[in-house]
Amino acid sequence: MHPDGPSMSDGTKKTVAIFISGGGSNMLALLRSMQGDHPARPCLVLSNDPAAAGLERARALGVPVAAVDHRPFGGDRAAFEAALMPHLDEAAPDIIALAGFMRVLTGGFVSRFAGRMLNIHPSLLPKYPGLNTHARAIEAGDAEAGCTVHEVTPELDSGPILGQARVPVLQGDTPESLAARVLEQEHSLYPAVLRRFAAGDRTPVFL
Repeated sequence: MHPDGPSMSDGTKKTVAIFISGGGSNMLALLRSMQGDHPARPCLVLSNDPAAAGLERARALGVPVAAVDHRPFGGDRAAFEAALMPHLDEAAPDIIALAGFMRVLTGGFVSRFAGRMLNIHPSLLPKYPGLNTHARAIEAGDAEAGCTVHEVTPELDSGPILGQARVPVLQGDTPESLAARVLEQEHSLYPAVLRRFAAGDRTPVFL
C-alpha cells in the first residue's frame, strides 16, 4: 500500500476511510483485502483515541492515520465531529467504514455521508442493537448468533443490511467464547461486503 493512498493508476478505484477506537482487527482485515483487483483502496484510518493500537498497525501498512481525542469535547458530539472534518476533507473518502468505532455519530454527520457509510455490528440485526450483544443472545436462548454489516443511518444499528454471517450458539458458551467465534466471521464478512459495495453492488452477502 502506498503511503500517499491510491496511486494514479488506481484512478477508477473508490477510496475508503476506516474509523476505529481500539486494536483494529476488522480494520486490518479490510486493509489487507484492498489490494490487487479490489475496487477500493484505503486513504485514511481515523480514531477517537490517539493511543489506539490500530493506528500504529495501519501506519505500519503505509496507510495515513489521524486521531481526534473525543474526551476534551465532553458530551458535545457535534464539536467532536467538526474536529474530524479537516482530516476527512483532506482524505476525501468515497466510503467510510466504521470498524469498532465506539462513538455514536450525530444525524447531521451521518446525513453528510448518506449512502457511503458502513458499520459492522456483532449481532444478527435487527436483533440486539447497541451493546452486550453476545450476552443478550445467550440469555435469550438463541440457537444462532452472528454479525451484520449495514449502511449507517441516523437511527442506531438500523440501516439497510448489506451482509450477515451466522455462527451457532454452543452449550456452555460465554459471551467471550461466542464473541471470539463471531469475530472470526466478521473478518470474512466485512471485506466481502466492502468489495461488493465499492463496486456499486448493494446485494447483501450471506455467509
